[in-house]
Amino acid sequence: MKAFEKRTLGTTVLLVAICLAVVLVGTFSRTAYATTAAQMGTDAKNKLNRAYNKTAAQINADTIRTLNRFYKQVKGARELTSSAKALLVMSGITKAGFFVGGEYGQGELRIGDKTDGYYNLVSGSYGFTFGAQKMDMIIAFITDEALEQFKKVQGWEVGVDGNVALIDIGGGKRIDTTTLKDPVVAFVFSPKGLMLDISLKGAKFTKITK
Repeated sequence: MKAFEKRTLGTTVLLVAICLAVVLVGTFSRTAYATTAAQMGTDAKNKLNRAYNKTAAQINADTIRTLNRFYKQVKGARELTSSAKALLVMSGITKAGFFVGGEYGQGELRIGDKTDGYYNLVSGSYGFTFGAQKMDMIIAFITDEALEQFKKVQGWEVGVDGNVALIDIGGGKRIDTTTLKDPVVAFVFSPKGLMLDISLKGAKFTKITK
């Protein structure tokens, strides 16, 4: 009888030890997973920061490239550039962050041939997304009122602080600046060309320091 009790006690102790080991291993695994996930998130964030942390010179060079593409692919683009009060040029926008506040790219506001400020593009309250992996965007402010409204809002969001009309000039049409009725218009380019099936609602532009 005593031998049976001893074996039972031994079995119980062994089971308790196994349970404790399982709990400890599980806790360690969850901790290790959480640490690894956090590290992966930090690493990804650092990579995005490096990718988006362009210098003023880099942004200026990207702007020239995007404007040259605009002039080449859109008839009447130079006339629009001359008549617009300002252009917001966002080059190399990527779909890296699909979450509210996720940064997509950086660009500059140009008045004439001069830089008036640098801006970033993030996902606002509507969760702005787009289909292309990479794109360039040019937003033209046609009126002084629209430009001033944009400049005075820190974090100007399409659909909240103002509306942006996407210009449809398919079929080789030419921009007619005399018939533009919207105070703010936009042109969006993917690597394949001008994009027409996109909504800018939720795109949020915030002035940054360079």
